[in-house]
Amino acid sequence: MNKTKKAIIMSAAGCCLMVLALAIQYPVISKTVEKLPREASPPPNYRAAYHFTTPDKWKNDPQRPLYLDGKYHYYYLYNRDYPKGNGTEWRQATSVDLVHWTDEGVAIPKYTNRNGDPWSGSVVVDQAGTAGFGKGALVAIVTQPSADGGKQEQYLWYSTNRGKTFRSYSNVPVLPNPGTRDFRDPKVIWDDRSHKWIMALAEGTKIGFYESANLKNWHYTGGFDTGDNGIVECPELYVLRADDGTRKWVLGASANGQASGNPSTYAYWTGNFNGREFNPDHPEPQWLDHGFDWYGGVTFEDGSSSDKTGHRFALAWMNNWAYADNTPTLREGFNGMDSIVRRIELKRSGVDTYRLVSKPINALNQKVVATDVFERIDVTGSYTLPVQGDSYQIEADISWSDITNAGFRLRESTGKSRHADVGVYVKGGYTYVSRALTGHPDKSGTRLESRASFDPGRKNIHLNILVDKLSVEVFVDDGSVVFSNVIFPDWKDRGITLYSDGGTAIFRNVVIKHFK
Repeated sequence: MNKTKKAIIMSAAGCCLMVLALAIQYPVISKTVEKLPREASPPPNYRAAYHFTTPDKWKNDPQRPLYLDGKYHYYYLYNRDYPKGNGTEWRQATSVDLVHWTDEGVAIPKYTNRNGDPWSGSVVVDQAGTAGFGKGALVAIVTQPSADGGKQEQYLWYSTNRGKTFRSYSNVPVLPNPGTRDFRDPKVIWDDRSHKWIMALAEGTKIGFYESANLKNWHYTGGFDTGDNGIVECPELYVLRADDGTRKWVLGASANGQASGNPSTYAYWTGNFNGREFNPDHPEPQWLDHGFDWYGGVTFEDGSSSDKTGHRFALAWMNNWAYADNTPTLREGFNGMDSIVRRIELKRSGVDTYRLVSKPINALNQKVVATDVFERIDVTGSYTLPVQGDSYQIEADISWSDITNAGFRLRESTGKSRHADVGVYVKGGYTYVSRALTGHPDKSGTRLESRASFDPGRKNIHLNILVDKLSVEVFVDDGSVVFSNVIFPDWKDRGITLYSDGGTAIFRNVVIKHFK
C-alpha cells in the first residue's frame, strides 16, 4: 500500500515551531511496495541475499562466463575439501539473468590426471570445429601444475555435451612452460580480422600473447610489460566501442598497485592490438575498482544483445589473498562470494583518453521487495533514517556549498558506535569507504579505508550503494569510480544514518530498495 507522510527533516535539535516548519517545507515520501517479513529474533545468517556464493566449502577465481542455449554458463574454482584439503576444480552454475543461479556441479574434476588440479583458464565455443572435436564443441584452455616438476603449463579440456562435463585432451601441455616461474591464467578469444585464436597469458609482470589456428598449437607473438604493479593474474583482451564511436582494445588483469599507491584489483589499459602485440594509449593503467575486494575479475559479452562491443558485463571474487580464510561464513560451511555483475561501458574522458564506467545491472530489480523514498533531507551533523536493513540498494544526490565531509553510515549499531562509512571528504579531495568502525577481515589493520580522488571544487556527488550481509559496493557519479569491500558487521546492526561535517549537506532523491 502506498502512503504519503510529512516528516521532520533536520539533523540537530530545535524548537517545535522550527521542526514543524521544516517538515512542511521538505516533505519526505516513503513508499512501501511490499511489507518485509518481520522476525522477532532472527538467527545470524551470513549467506548473501543477492550475491553469488558457493553452495559450500570454497570458491575463488571466476572463469569468464559464456552464453549458450539461452543462458550464461559460469565456471569457478571450487575446493570440495576445504578447509582441510587442497586443490581446485571447475564447478558450474547457470543463469538466464545473472542474478538467479542454478548449481550444475563439477565440470572439470581435480586430480583425475597426472597433472593435478585445474586452475584458472577460459572456455570458448569452437563454432567451426577448429580443434577437431566437432562444430560447437566447448574447449577450455586451463593452467595445471605439470607432473614435470609442478611447472605451470596450459592444457586442453573439451566438452561435447554443452559444457556439462569436460574431458582431458592430453597429459601433454598444448603450451609448455618456457622456463618462467609464473605462466598461467590463459584467456582465449577468436580474432575475426586474422581468423585465428588469440591467447593472453600472465607471465609474472608481463602479459604474453599467443596465436593458434586450432587451439592445440600455440605460437608466441609478443608481450606487454605491466610496469610497477606486481605479479599480474587473470589477464584478458577485448574490444569495446566508446561513446564517441571509437573502437578500442582493452587489456585488463588483476594486479597489485600498492607500491604506486593504487588498488590491488583490476588494472586496465586502452589501446590497439594489431593481432600480435598490444600498444597502450598511456603506459600507466586505470583501475576498474578502488576497493580492497574485487580480484580475479572477468568481463564477458552480453549474450542476449546483438551489439557485442557497446558494453560488457563484469564480476570478480570478493576477497583478498591477504585474509582469504577469514570470514564468519565458515560457521555456515562455506567461504566464497562474488561481486554483483556490473555493466561496463567505455567513455572518452580526454584527449586520447578513455575509461571504463560501471553500473549495477538492471536485473537486480527483480530482487526488490520494498522501496523507501525520501525527497530531501538537510543534514548538519547527522540524521538517522526511520529505515533499517542489511540487504539493500541506496541511491542519493548530495549537494553542498561548504562542507568538510558527508555521506552515509551503514549497518549502524543501536548505540551508533559501529558502522561502515561511505562518503566524500571534500577538503581532502577524495571519496572513500571505511570499515574501520565495523567488523572486517583484515587483522593487520592496514586495509581499513579505500579511497579515490575527487575534485574538491565540486559541490555535488551521486552515490549508488549496494549493501549485503557482508559487503558494500559503491558506484560514484557515472561509475568511473567503484569500491567493493567486504565487511563483518554484527548481524543486529541495521541502521542507516546520514551525516555532514563542517556545514550543511542536502540529500535529495534518497531511494532505498530492499532486497529479498
